[in-house]
Amino acid sequence: MTGIPSESPAPPPAGTGNGPAVSRQEFDALFETVRTWGRWTRADRGAWNRVTPDHVRRATALVRSGTTVPLGRPWDTAPGPDNSRPALHYMSDLGDIEPPEPSTHKDFLAVDYHGKAVSHLDALSHVAYRGQLYDGRTAHEWVDAGGARFGAVSALGPLVTKGVLLDLPTVLGCAWLEPGRAVHAADIMSAEQALDVTIGEGDAVLLRSGSIRRRRELGAWDPGTASAGFHVDAVPLLAERGIALLGGDGDSDVRPSPVDGLHSPVHALALAAMGVPLLDNLDLEALSVAAAGAGRYAFLLVVAPLDIPGGTGSPVNPVAVL
Repeated sequence: MTGIPSESPAPPPAGTGNGPAVSRQEFDALFETVRTWGRWTRADRGAWNRVTPDHVRRATALVRSGTTVPLGRPWDTAPGPDNSRPALHYMSDLGDIEPPEPSTHKDFLAVDYHGKAVSHLDALSHVAYRGQLYDGRTAHEWVDAGGARFGAVSALGPLVTKGVLLDLPTVLGCAWLEPGRAVHAADIMSAEQALDVTIGEGDAVLLRSGSIRRRRELGAWDPGTASAGFHVDAVPLLAERGIALLGGDGDSDVRPSPVDGLHSPVHALALAAMGVPLLDNLDLEALSVAAAGAGRYAFLLVVAPLDIPGGTGSPVNPVAVL
């Protein structure tokens, strides 16, 4: 295919709100429905256990042109409404410390990456719900000032699998989804049909809302207050498909949250119930262009988090290969 087939049926009208509202009782029932506790021996790898060598081999077969597209955002040291804790970068050696020849230049990096500005991976220890991490581990017993002893990013290792881009603005014929727009199961299925792609076992699903383009054209805003993302009613479909990773150009959750008193319900369902790590704050604009040019929205995805013992996640620059 090239782009979206003209014969594809028109998607349902784009919603504009974050609803419908979900009660905590309804959410708790959904949590029980999608949870996978006790499924894997290596529980702290969660859904990454789904990605076998056969999955990797099939994913590598998706490479045709060899085009590589990095998905990470630039290291952001500038404060803003979406970057309240800017990353640090300064030069620690300007070639004037060591004896002459050769001179060296060194720099220092530091980041409080669990926010809205840094592309990063959430490991399973990042989120607990009702005091429990994934697989029913009591959070305060497994995470302390020394880090996480269960569900740390160091348990995950690299991921090589099939990636699927749900390019909703392309499907809907708009520049971006407005902040606060919820993406539902029906949107996922419409995108699969329009983009001629199917989400399967062990896949990584990336949602493009167009937030990066919106930020570039209209300026920054606080995505903690309003952002496009998945409604919780999309999660059962993703759970049924057996995904290994979920991510996007936001943090996967629609905001404001549709669940009363729960600020990140998709995080709770993905990480604490399903054992699915999350990729937050990607830049999917170049991938959108490359996928449209190639006429396909499935690709090889490589994610290599830093090996941080006890870490609840890692800054990351995933790479899509078409």
